[in-house]
Amino acid sequence: MAARPTTHKSGHSAPPDLMLIFPVIMLVGIGIAMVYSASSEIALRYYTGEYYFFTRQLINALLGLSAMLVCMVLPYRVFKPLSYVLLLGATILLAIVLVTGAGHSAGGATRWLRVMGVSFQPSELARLALIVFMAYSLTKKQVKVADPTIGFLPHLLVLGIFSLLILMQPDFGTIAIFWVLSWMIMFAGRVPLRHLASAMLLVMPAAAWLLISSEYRLKRYMTFLDPWKYPLDEGYQIIHSLMAFGSGGIFGKGFGEGYQKLFYLPAPHTDFIFSVIGEEGGLVWVLFVVALYMLILWRGLRIASHARDCFGSLLAFGITASLSLQAIVNMGVNLSLLPTKGLSLPLMSYGGSSMVFQLACVGILLNIGMSEKI
Repeated sequence: MAARPTTHKSGHSAPPDLMLIFPVIMLVGIGIAMVYSASSEIALRYYTGEYYFFTRQLINALLGLSAMLVCMVLPYRVFKPLSYVLLLGATILLAIVLVTGAGHSAGGATRWLRVMGVSFQPSELARLALIVFMAYSLTKKQVKVADPTIGFLPHLLVLGIFSLLILMQPDFGTIAIFWVLSWMIMFAGRVPLRHLASAMLLVMPAAAWLLISSEYRLKRYMTFLDPWKYPLDEGYQIIHSLMAFGSGGIFGKGFGEGYQKLFYLPAPHTDFIFSVIGEEGGLVWVLFVVALYMLILWRGLRIASHARDCFGSLLAFGITASLSLQAIVNMGVNLSLLPTKGLSLPLMSYGGSSMVFQLACVGILLNIGMSEKI
């Protein structure tokens, strides 16, 4: 994929990829509706009214779609000179989160910055910065990418700095996504597999130590193995998530008719919105949502394979892998196929910074597709 040489062939731009736009718009639209269904009772009891989260998600979607349109017309090559600026900015913001009084805490973690009443999650910017940096760096180093001091260690250093800052929040799930995503981009960028495999053998003991050294992480893993053993604490949300899918059956209970969202299933409009879809839409809507994500994966990989240059190819691949990985992890957690992690469902879960950055990434992906060789 990354071996495609840089070309400068002239030609008209291709039209926007409608087969990519369609699933993205569908997921955003379904997400807005499901955020309302999942959060209306919570908003009615604890906030200013049943439309509290719905109106904010609608605004988030409009801001995100605006960002998508801007990035769709903005030539993706402008991100080359911005790669180090994004990297530095993301590092500074991740550090500011850890400063006492600056970071906003929720759910036992400090992952947000709050500016004028608006919360912002710097790890979203950090993920985009990491993708852009690796795409640009690996493109420059294609000739010497097999040299570990050039093609591997610099990227490992950047990844290590991000991981350390995010670990202090703490956000182990995001770190796992960053590492898997980085390995995938480096593999696509032709970093030798022996370097990646050798480093992974060193990383795995450190990851195991992080797991067993933290009581709550270890208990989460034990809960994943047998959630019914901890029905009133760590296993509570997974049990109710599975109950939501089970009670939904094939066709679901109908929009707004779900039961588990009524103060049984924690975070039904964020981390567990997929469970609400399973209960109210049944297997039919679950498979439809999965099909939409698969369509995004297919079009994203096609854009990456047809990109005009190596940078565009790696950038498209990184964005596609990022969205797909997060979707897989979130759905896996909701179905108790993976240990519980606080990751939202891309393009669907309630959230401002995540929605804006994800749709901006889709815009970059569309621009790469419009710039492909003709």
